[in-house]
Amino acid sequence: MNQSFKDVITMMQNQINQYEDIYTTLKKRLRWQVSDHQVLMLTASIYCTNDHPFDVERFMGISEMIKKESGMFSHMKSQLRFSCAALLDVKTEGPHLQFERLQSLYNRLIEAGFKKGVYTHLAALAVLGEEEIDPDLPERALTLYKRMAKEHLFLTGHSDYPFAMLLAKKGQENIVDYIETFYDQLNHEGFRKGNDLQTMSHILSLQEEEGPEVMISRALRIHDALRSEGIRMKPAYYPQVALLSFVKDADCGRIRSIWDNLNSIKAFKWHKDVNFMMAVNFYVSHHLEDASLAQTSLSTTIETLIQAQQTAMIATLSASAVITSSSNDS
Repeated sequence: MNQSFKDVITMMQNQINQYEDIYTTLKKRLRWQVSDHQVLMLTASIYCTNDHPFDVERFMGISEMIKKESGMFSHMKSQLRFSCAALLDVKTEGPHLQFERLQSLYNRLIEAGFKKGVYTHLAALAVLGEEEIDPDLPERALTLYKRMAKEHLFLTGHSDYPFAMLLAKKGQENIVDYIETFYDQLNHEGFRKGNDLQTMSHILSLQEEEGPEVMISRALRIHDALRSEGIRMKPAYYPQVALLSFVKDADCGRIRSIWDNLNSIKAFKWHKDVNFMMAVNFYVSHHLEDASLAQTSLSTTIETLIQAQQTAMIATLSASAVITSSSNDS
């Protein structure tokens, strides 16, 4: 039976309260270790979108384990380890063993030809939840990445590694042409060419249960509905539009309400773009509890996409912190 409107509002408010509480706890414990509070926001969101209880001592223990087990110059000693710790905490019962598995998969990707760095770790994280990983997946993913780069040389970069892994896992022939169908048609409908549209196309191409016409139609409706709610639809929001397209009849008024709620919280009010991503992630993660969606492969795809967006943004922030630190040291 469908939940009442009042029950849904209460659940969403509880999720936002949990998010703020976890953020506040992380800020106190990591005040000297994290330079950008958006990293804490994103780390806190991992617990909320996975509906997982937060134990700060367990989290700190996993973070320290990652730091200890990583090489002296590894980027995993940076702020990235906090999001990685959160993901290992919410996804596995044995985070130490899973971290060893993550490192093993990372090394396999390097052997296949991926470059060392943050995004190769994110590519490994994107498929870490699989019980068995095809031994040929790293090579297939690199081949796909090179084909993507051939189509969009100046748009495709290491940040596309995670999507190359997810798309290669599908094993679909002509996947690059399929992605281009979304990219070209969305551009024809008024979406601006660039990295954000490419990411949007990657996300939409992971939908296996609906064709391009249906997904593009949904994306257009959602884009227009969000704009009607008074949200200025910048290209940075394209990936969120794509994610919302996985939900039939997405309620854009509800998303605006969640966004306004987050913007009104003192700790978050200066991070409106991150708040928009959070509003969409919270809304979509709530819909994963729908009985009609929970038992489908689409549910797993959406969970993976939320994780990919969260970790990709933390990687960007971590990379910026490394650059800033290097500049200060020179």
